[in-house]
Amino acid sequence: MGLALALARRRLGETWPNPAVGAVVAKEGRILGAAATAPGGRPHAEPQALAEAGAAARGATLYVTLEPCAHTGVTPPCVEAVIAAGIARVVIGARDPDPRVDGRGIARLRAAGIEVTEGVEGEAARALIAGFARRLAEGRPEVPLKLAATLDGRIATREGESKWITAEPARRAAHALRGEMDAVMVGVGTVMADDPRLTCRLPGYRHRPLGRVVVDSHLRTGLTTSLAVTMKEAPTWFLIDEKTDPARRAAFEALGAHLITLPRSPAGVVLRAGLKALGALGLTRLLVEGGGEPRPALDQKAGEPEGSERFKARAEPSGSPAFWSRAGRGSPPPSCATIWWTVWYGSPDRRARGRRRAAPSCATIWWTVWYGSPPPP
Repeated sequence: MGLALALARRRLGETWPNPAVGAVVAKEGRILGAAATAPGGRPHAEPQALAEAGAAARGATLYVTLEPCAHTGVTPPCVEAVIAAGIARVVIGARDPDPRVDGRGIARLRAAGIEVTEGVEGEAARALIAGFARRLAEGRPEVPLKLAATLDGRIATREGESKWITAEPARRAAHALRGEMDAVMVGVGTVMADDPRLTCRLPGYRHRPLGRVVVDSHLRTGLTTSLAVTMKEAPTWFLIDEKTDPARRAAFEALGAHLITLPRSPAGVVLRAGLKALGALGLTRLLVEGGGEPRPALDQKAGEPEGSERFKARAEPSGSPAFWSRAGRGSPPPSCATIWWTVWYGSPDRRARGRRRAAPSCATIWWTVWYGSPPPP
């Protein structure tokens, strides 16, 4: 099952609207066949693994991260392929939350005399299909958040610079995170400031282009930006206002953009409706990047993101001690009472009184003044 999970994990971001599934056929300690859902969602993992095993699959055990499908869609039901191959036992990680399946695959296998064990590595298996399950249950993709910050917790310097504030290892990790997503979403402010490509730039990491989503209510994105000139290379969606200029719409559509018209809101567009529209297109995992624009809209209009990945710079902070930058440029330094309260209780907020700490060293005091929080243990 560990191998099946690893195979499925390697396909995250490439199988939407279907979930990423891994399957392994084994007998007498030997692996006879192993596969994951193909990019684009078909063929499914089980038929591929069974085809690799061939006639040797008879009497073997099939390990699969998700319950085999029992309905006829674009392809025949996977349970029928499992039965026809003569599999003796099926070990399943998680049940399929699709109402067309949800236990029917297991029932069909047992009715055919196949031993079924379910729930093996269930937590890990369910984590792999979390986005797929959320789309089925709520009609929208799972929405994790990625933040890059300076040591003092800022997403940009005092001068407004935010591009590459982290080091090369963090950027590689961020690209690996993108590689596991169906699409990445930013606000138009990020596009105008950084001109990002929003791609996964790890050679060989993906077979299917990463989708791009831009929250741009009035289509302010330039027609010569990196996103605009590559829209025919990767699916690119713009969440726009219903009153956006028709000529501007036509220009973007000519470049290959997909425009999603949404109701207006004080923040630009109703992002909850945008997430529903993206879910209807089949997206299951949408990574939110891009500084301070999409995040507040998510909090206020679409709910908290499902988890976050935070990358902190190890180099210089955002240009000033955290107390100064919190108070605003040119504000006076903190009082001695504020410094000592922060050192004793771990926060400058006197309403959030915590457990009193041991007497601090001079180094701890100066770290706290400079970075706005006590040093890590």
